[in-house]
Amino acid sequence: MLVLRVSGDLPVERGSVAGMGAERPAWAAEVERVLAGALPGAVAEADNLEVLAAIPDGAVDLVYADPPFATGKTQRLESIRLGTGDRTRPGFRGDATAYEVVSDHAYSDDLPLADHLAALAERLRELHRVLSPHGSLYLHVDWRTSHLVRLLLDEVFGAERFLNEIIWAYDYGGRARDRWPRKHDTILWYARGAEWRYERDAIDRIPYLAPGLVGPEKAARGKLPTDVWWMTIVPPGSTERTGYPTQKPIRLLERIVAASSRPGDLVLDPYAGSGTTGVAAARLGRRWLLVDRNPAAVEIARRRLAGTTT
Repeated sequence: MLVLRVSGDLPVERGSVAGMGAERPAWAAEVERVLAGALPGAVAEADNLEVLAAIPDGAVDLVYADPPFATGKTQRLESIRLGTGDRTRPGFRGDATAYEVVSDHAYSDDLPLADHLAALAERLRELHRVLSPHGSLYLHVDWRTSHLVRLLLDEVFGAERFLNEIIWAYDYGGRARDRWPRKHDTILWYARGAEWRYERDAIDRIPYLAPGLVGPEKAARGKLPTDVWWMTIVPPGSTERTGYPTQKPIRLLERIVAASSRPGDLVLDPYAGSGTTGVAAARLGRRWLLVDRNPAAVEIARRRLAGTTT
């Protein structure tokens, strides 16, 4: 039986980077400068719980979190280059085609479900604490945990703070033969307090499905998205692609950042992966703080964001 309770205390003092003492971790100085507004952003290679414990109450305006999905596997993505290398694969006509692996990124997603939910619950409590009174959380989940995670969020934030269940729908990859193909993720949006950011005028607009029914002026302007977002994943041949297994499209994060924060606000991603949240925040004039304990992910994120911290 899964017990969905948020309990226990963190073993470190909350809310102070400066209070860590002489043995401060490598990320502490940059995080401190971001919190003080002296640096536009930083990427911390660390356990996110440790970084969250060092952030003062109410310091963050927006959180986007894309935790592991409790798949029970190690997620891996190889990028290859055809025509060179000492490996071979079948070609178009069955001929052997040489190839080489140019990147190989992976992360562990092998926690049992109960352990995954317990770890997530502890982090949700800290995310609630660091959010400002007008702040909000977008939590990215899939079919494995969405129903369970919503119960956790109701407990931490309060069921009355639930704002939207956003469906990110895409049509890419394999198709099941014995059930409807799973082609969407769920993003749960919760507010910290009774008021929250929703910047309607900053949100990208989408075409009307029947533009002839709304007139030329409305058709030219487009309409605001609903809670179902049709967006492709990052295609394999895209220049946006980094090779990280769970990379999200920049357009997805730009919509979230534009809608739920303002220029100068602090955006936090505690499961940063390839750094897309930071790229979106930097493009839109927000401060950003990214955390990931995977060195390969941190390297990718820092490379993508090079030049934005100077």
